[in-house]
Amino acid sequence: MATTATHRLTTGSVIDGFTIGALAHRGGMARLWHVTHPDIDFPLVMKVPMIGEGDDPAAIVSFEMEQMILPRLSGPHVPRFVANGDFSTQPYIVLEQLPGTSLYPMLERLPLPPDEVAALGASIATALSALHRQFVVHLDVKPSNVLFRETGEAVLIDYGLARHTQLPDLMDEEFRLPYGTAPYMAPEQVMGTRSDYRSDLFALGVLLYFFATGRRPFGDPQRLSGLKRRLWRDPVPPRALNAAISPEFQEVILRCLEVNPAARHPSAAQLALELKDLSAVPLTARAARLSRDGFFKVLKRRFDPDRMEAMRPQQAAAHLAGAPIVAVAIDVNDGAPELADALLRTVQRVVETTPNARIACLNVLKLNRIALDHTLDEEGRNKHVQRLVALKAWARPLGAAEGAVTFHVIEAVSPAEAILEFARENQVDHIVMGARAASTMRSLLGSVSGEVAAHAPCTVTVVRRPYVAPPEGAGGAEDMRA
Repeated sequence: MATTATHRLTTGSVIDGFTIGALAHRGGMARLWHVTHPDIDFPLVMKVPMIGEGDDPAAIVSFEMEQMILPRLSGPHVPRFVANGDFSTQPYIVLEQLPGTSLYPMLERLPLPPDEVAALGASIATALSALHRQFVVHLDVKPSNVLFRETGEAVLIDYGLARHTQLPDLMDEEFRLPYGTAPYMAPEQVMGTRSDYRSDLFALGVLLYFFATGRRPFGDPQRLSGLKRRLWRDPVPPRALNAAISPEFQEVILRCLEVNPAARHPSAAQLALELKDLSAVPLTARAARLSRDGFFKVLKRRFDPDRMEAMRPQQAAAHLAGAPIVAVAIDVNDGAPELADALLRTVQRVVETTPNARIACLNVLKLNRIALDHTLDEEGRNKHVQRLVALKAWARPLGAAEGAVTFHVIEAVSPAEAILEFARENQVDHIVMGARAASTMRSLLGSVSGEVAAHAPCTVTVVRRPYVAPPEGAGGAEDMRA
């Protein structure tokens, strides 16, 4: 049974083989219907825009945007796209129906324990990173647009306000006023910029603040003048509202809420890395704040012309490419200074050419498969702490900016698997590691660097110690090893 865009949908109607079931949700711009199809064996929902008399015309434009964006997305952090219908007959989008509910019902029991909020934030940041790598800025991150799969991954829904940086931006072309959800809109979004991935980090910062304190950092303004206040008026520091919030967590939240996008985390992947291990977060003055800025500082900020300059559109793709996570696997027990120096020089070049890169220094503390492991070495020193100290000593000559280097000691049976898992879990862009010298054991069992290079989800650079010619008259296999 065919229908037209002017007809109201009813339970039992059939559109392009999809049978309409019960109404699942009525939103401001669209309705969601349960639907079934004889050829599809998983639960489905159909999203239909509201295009009746008196409905917001932005609903049509945002639906056009969503129809363009959703078919281009893939992965566990977005709903699976199934089909869509044209405006000439009946506009709709059919998607998989995700199990469970959004984060919205959690608002009734705020504030949540800070550790729980940080874990939620890490999952959402990971989902945002996956989205940004597909050239999409969500621009409407809020509790009702975040769900979780049964396997634990965060899923971002509702792309009606999103921007695909490689497609026309119909919302920007047809409307002058900013669109978004008032409490979560980034300052540059308020000023009309819709192409900066870091706008989503601001919205996530608002969510983290709200969930950890029970209070929205900028209230819920209903006018543009109220929205613009966030350009110069800082929020109450979260630790002033909830003493259980650690200085490290406040550091992360307030960095997300910086007015200038350049002062926020360079990427969602870097934000996720910090939220997964708050103990490694470098502290600045943000962490210690317990009160808002004074009147004169706020007044000066309000009339600062450079602040408006920071709201100008950024080259989103170029920015994201310039903020990689580089994992450097360092064997502090190798004892080969030439290899350590070669590794250091390689990473220094990354720091010099990519100032927004996050350098994650890794060391794997190998565990025994069968024998009992001991926390302390023969001299009574904690092995984990000793490795951490050694990593920091290795990285000191890098001269990287504060917060650009983090340190991770991973306890695992298999060094290669530990490095690979870290790369997968933290969306690492590049692994740099050293190659050990040749040996009989390496020939028999294979090298860690070889296994990592074979299975890594990203680029791998294997650094070898420089070849030094043997003294004249010397020889033997040991002198010729790489």
